[in-house]
Amino acid sequence: MRRLPLLSLALTGLLAACTGTEETTPALRLIVLEGAATLRGITVTNAATSTSPAATPSSPVSVTGGVSVHPGADARRFVLVRTEATETRTPELALEGTFPAPGFTPVCYVRAAQNPGLGRLLVLSNCNGVQRLALYRDAALLWQVTLPTFLPPAPGSDTPPVRLAVQGEVGLVTRPRLGGGSEVLRVAIPVGGSAAQVSEPLPIPAVYDLAAYGTEVYAATDSGVQRLNGAGAPEATSTVAALGTGRYDRLWTGPLNQRLLAAWRSNVLSGQASTPLRVWNGSSTTAGSAATVTTFSDLRDLTFTPDGYLYTITGTALAQHDTQRGLQSGTWNSVTLPVALNDARSLTWTLAPEQAPTAP
Repeated sequence: MRRLPLLSLALTGLLAACTGTEETTPALRLIVLEGAATLRGITVTNAATSTSPAATPSSPVSVTGGVSVHPGADARRFVLVRTEATETRTPELALEGTFPAPGFTPVCYVRAAQNPGLGRLLVLSNCNGVQRLALYRDAALLWQVTLPTFLPPAPGSDTPPVRLAVQGEVGLVTRPRLGGGSEVLRVAIPVGGSAAQVSEPLPIPAVYDLAAYGTEVYAATDSGVQRLNGAGAPEATSTVAALGTGRYDRLWTGPLNQRLLAAWRSNVLSGQASTPLRVWNGSSTTAGSAATVTTFSDLRDLTFTPDGYLYTITGTALAQHDTQRGLQSGTWNSVTLPVALNDARSLTWTLAPEQAPTAP
């Protein structure tokens, strides 16, 4: 199966520069954040003559205060968000650069989100209950702002989490609300303005996750996956029929050109041993028609790679799933890779070191 038509134009150009052909599936390096203190790189090669991918782990690298890892916009580096800073790193896990300071201190990053094109990164700092938000565009600070006072409800097993999304140059935050449900805040620089402004918190139904999808933002709610309207509220009339009308707790999107949306209901909160991971192809409108990859317990994170695969992590295991075959025939060819993980929390991808081209 020829897989490279799934690659973005930018990645295809990089591959042509380093291989001289568009027929060779590149080796990718998966980046896993284990706990808050360890980065691990795993080079995955999918040979045309084998149904089992080869996985080669690199030596781990210690970090401090790891929060999450994210893909880089040009495939030759990745982004690491730590509690105190945001960094770009090479496929070899080496520090390459640090994003400019956000303009406030102290910095206590707890969450981050990207736009579908990967050029913008939204980060949330929460120091002693004071929430601040910063938006970076191509690693340059675009704006930063302090959010209105947050009065969270008492923690509970089913309290909605704080979630972020980027829509153009607008930052969205949903957070739990006293009395139940969530509230949403929109942050942007108004037309003709020079400083970011925050909307008044808008009460909305409980939102468990957000995902930027094309030019829209979707929310995981108790009654399905729904698009946010201009005010930031989920619209019941926009529920993605293919994913059904049940609750989801996590959402992920694929590369911009693939138009994929994955959704998962936490097995812990549902009281089940495992629950299905489902993928919507962006076009099916038949009720319940989204594809089921497999069932999971303790699903921590996933990433769609632009060569047509989906990788998932639990706390201890890394698995590969064939997105292209799965969506076409329902056969996902799921394979657990021979890599032992320890408290894996976040997952992303970059080109393997030997694939990353040097400047001509």
